[in-house]
Amino acid sequence: MRNQTERQSWHLVLVPCPFQGHLNPMLQLATILHSKGFSITIAHTIYNSPSPQNHPDFTFLPIPEGDISSSPDIDIIDLLLGINVNCKLSFQQSLANHKQILKQQDVEEGIACVISDELMYFAEAVADNLRLPSIILRTSSTATFLARSALLQLKEQGLIPFHDSCSHEMVPKLHLLRERSILSEKEVAEMAWGLANSEQPFLWVVRPGSIHGSNWIELLPKGFRDGVGERGCIVKWAPQKEVLGHEAVGGFWSHCGWNSTLESICEGVPMICRPCFGDQRVNSRYLCHEWRVGLELERLERGEIERAIRKLILDDEGKEMRVRAKDLKERVEVSTGKGGSSHNYLNELVDLIKSF
Repeated sequence: MRNQTERQSWHLVLVPCPFQGHLNPMLQLATILHSKGFSITIAHTIYNSPSPQNHPDFTFLPIPEGDISSSPDIDIIDLLLGINVNCKLSFQQSLANHKQILKQQDVEEGIACVISDELMYFAEAVADNLRLPSIILRTSSTATFLARSALLQLKEQGLIPFHDSCSHEMVPKLHLLRERSILSEKEVAEMAWGLANSEQPFLWVVRPGSIHGSNWIELLPKGFRDGVGERGCIVKWAPQKEVLGHEAVGGFWSHCGWNSTLESICEGVPMICRPCFGDQRVNSRYLCHEWRVGLELERLERGEIERAIRKLILDDEGKEMRVRAKDLKERVEVSTGKGGSSHNYLNELVDLIKSF
């Protein structure tokens, strides 16, 4: 058996949310903490589970979530509620067993901490039950965190929820929030012809099930693919960070989730912003009006899409945005480099975990 100085002595259990914009940051944090001397266990749902082959140094602990639909248009709230209800007992049993295994392997410190995504709130409850320290990871921006704090103050002042006199009945046939990420056939047609008419090369990631009434791209307008030829490439999935890091990429069209926003900033790529819900609108405002590295797309209309793409890629305004994006990237590199603020905060996190 290896002695104390030869093995990872501090053991962490990380519980990511299975949505890609939440999963990637948790795995990146795990990689950083592993480099700081921690052993890592990823406790994950079966739904959209991470690949152990991509992280051979980690231990993976599946948490059965029961009979939850994996349909791409499932109600996101129902999915999260189901995961938190169904995973609590199985995670508690798995974590208790994991503690026992570590004890049998003579891992003196055992589990130092449970780090869970804020949406996987069952994990914090289980950690409390087992008397384990826990930390919550939020994958949205600081501005969103401050906005949430402000909402609590407004609630205490009785300003929200709104009084009856301020409420309105829902407009008939108004799409629910969860459907904002599902495109209609008309929206797809506008996007397609906007891309085609811009006459710029593009990579278009269309997730299966993201177009209403279509398994994939069956509803693309007639003549579109022949019209763009080899200038356009349509795929079901792409490694976003690697794509953004390619020198041929001149812009990124995104909903502006915080993970995508950070990846674009870190690669110095300006954005076309089409926010839908959550923190995306706040992120878009910062990109377009504060940092000035983004163009906000107000409507999914082919003419507006064409103009935005051509402005970003061809016009002087787009060139100026790329200069600002490069400057922002360099500032991020200073922050994450040795002695930078992000680098120092990570070291403080390591010290905090070791103090438990």
